[in-house]
Amino acid sequence: MPIIDVRHLSLDRGGKPVLRDVSLHANAGQIVGLLGPSGGGKSTLLRCINRLLEPPPSTVFVAGQDVTAMDVIQLRRRVGMVFQQPVAFPGTVADNLRYGPSLQGRELSDAEIADLLRLADLDPSLADQPASDLSGGQAQRVSLARTLANHPQVLLLDEPTSALDPASRRHIGEMVQQACAEQDVTALWVTHDVGQARALADYLYLLVDGHILDQGIPDHVLRQHADNQHLLQRFAAGEVEGVKG
Repeated sequence: MPIIDVRHLSLDRGGKPVLRDVSLHANAGQIVGLLGPSGGGKSTLLRCINRLLEPPPSTVFVAGQDVTAMDVIQLRRRVGMVFQQPVAFPGTVADNLRYGPSLQGRELSDAEIADLLRLADLDPSLADQPASDLSGGQAQRVSLARTLANHPQVLLLDEPTSALDPASRRHIGEMVQQACAEQDVTALWVTHDVGQARALADYLYLLVDGHILDQGIPDHVLRQHADNQHLLQRFAAGEVEGVKG
């Protein structure tokens, strides 16, 4: 049974269709890439999975459960999300990492904080530093570590590396790969970066103008289809416009 199971999802916003009969599946431990031009519906699809946007009933399932029938707080504990811009909570780095578990009545130990920082390739001595003092790359890695501290079943990543330097991009990719391999986390990674999709995704969906145009292993989607390659080159150059979402 897939952990993420989207079935024939269509969604309008502002009277305009944003997603059109979209179906998508992701199994435990997989990194599934969602590739396409800006405005093509990728972020909208992501937000439907944890109900930041409300999908129609019986279209989005997590571990076999219809998300619209789940308690939204419980859903978001199971389905963590990392956004394009990191958000630091007030307080220290350790305070940020402890925040989510504390809402569940769980207190992270100093050793667990140190382990999360090592996972993020950050020195454990940063635990007592104000989160507001972090660089952009450090802040995004702490945001991802904060999400992983909740032990999510699903990790939604909305272009989390698009504003980062190459080293930070590599660290984020390695963190997600490690979480999927060691914790059986299922990741859905939104990107318009063809190279990143090729390097990280186990399986890839191409979403353009609200439609799934192709799917398969990255080599299938990115190399074997001349039409896809032409389209990818065009939207990488900013020539393809999609619906807003």
